Amino acid sequence: MTPASVCACCTPPKFAPSPLPSGLGRRGFAGLLAAGATLLATGARADYPVYDAMLLSCIDPRMVSPVYDYMNGQGLGGKYSQFVIAGAAIGAVSAAFQSWHVAFWDNLATTIKLHRISRVIAIDHRDCGAAKIAFGAASIATPQAETATHRRVLAEFRREVAHRHKELGIETGLM
Repeated sequence: MTPASVCACCTPPKFAPSPLPSGLGRRGFAGLLAAGATLLATGARADYPVYDAMLLSCIDPRMVSPVYDYMNGQGLGGKYSQFVIAGAAIGAVSAAFQSWHVAFWDNLATTIKLHRISRVIAIDHRDCGAAKIAFGAASIATPQAETATHRRVLAEFRREVAHRHKELGIETGLM
């Protein structure tokens, strides 16, 4: 292949000049490294906003507006981060979706570090397809069975959060 036939994505990058001021010197650079190491070690980020909570909700499009309205009605509009996964708490704790668990728990830990949240709110909903996948059709066949399934899952979610993050308040609900 000749140099003229190499596409832009295959050519080596051109390096830009250093963004550091030229008069920084070794001590100034060492100070910057020390400050950065402190931030990394503590996980603190002064430049990120503090939020009240992290919301865990379901991917079901029918739930987007009701969940948003609920959070605003609780005075939390613009004061929470959000993690959306099929089944909400079901996706975070059921064995059927075990490969998703790490993503949720790592995201929660990151939200605690970055946004210093004080609570997590999980909202499951009725007629949830993820519940049927995770626990079978009988688990949601009647309103009583469906309520019992969500009660069990939400209790497991609360136990798991309390075990992993004792400092967090935990709220759960079913729409």
